[in-house]
Amino acid sequence: MNYAMYIVDAFADKPFTGNPAAVVPLVEWLPDALMQSIAAENNLSETAFLVHQADGRFHIRWFSPISEIPFCGHATLASAFVLMHELGRAQPLVFHAKAVGDITVTESGDGLIGMRFPNRAPQPVADPPADLLAGLGAAPAEVWANEQAWIAVYESAAQVRALRPDAALLTRVAPRDVCVTAAGDADGVDFVSRYFWPANGGYEDPVTGSIHAGLMPFWAARLGRMHLTAQQVSARTGLLYCALDAEGVSVSGRARRYLKGIVSL
Repeated sequence: MNYAMYIVDAFADKPFTGNPAAVVPLVEWLPDALMQSIAAENNLSETAFLVHQADGRFHIRWFSPISEIPFCGHATLASAFVLMHELGRAQPLVFHAKAVGDITVTESGDGLIGMRFPNRAPQPVADPPADLLAGLGAAPAEVWANEQAWIAVYESAAQVRALRPDAALLTRVAPRDVCVTAAGDADGVDFVSRYFWPANGGYEDPVTGSIHAGLMPFWAARLGRMHLTAQQVSARTGLLYCALDAEGVSVSGRARRYLKGIVSL
């Protein structure tokens, strides 16, 4: 059997930036083990599989090279780009995933693709795990957490960029991943982050849309603004345009197709 597959750089304004995701549209689900094998073969942060439903929604599942992931933002953005720009689907699009419910996606005239996420605001952690603190290598000012990740808050963006965490130690704080963040230090950037997930996908994720469902409420409260620009300061880097309202969190970014091909099985 042959299946179309696209690789799209999400949260990317130019080639070879952002986070590459593979997108595989399907008529019906493949066996879980086969989807996991395809994701492992792709060896990208995530491979998204889509099945169109009779009610118009697209059920979506995300697989890292290691396991199925409950919530992924950048591969959702990549999937929306493929549906709108490669397959001619009209917006708004509605994706559905078991762990997060419906995700509505629209594209604005300037090419920004916006995703509506639930508010996943973190809570402060009074006694963070010793392996987390040791694994980070430099003590954060605070530690917070939501259902997805431990969130270590630093006093400067320079500290976030300089971190070289110990993957073996961070694996021990699973099932949560690890996000590090600080206020921005560049014009037009309100806060920065990096994301480490050795237990669930890889050492460092280039750009992580999903964690901004937690970072945006945190930084909106700190900075007193409901619209913020975020930068994930990985080697590839990426910009995310975030907004908070009573209904949830909006995370927007641009995308570029890198590859269109065929998976032959």
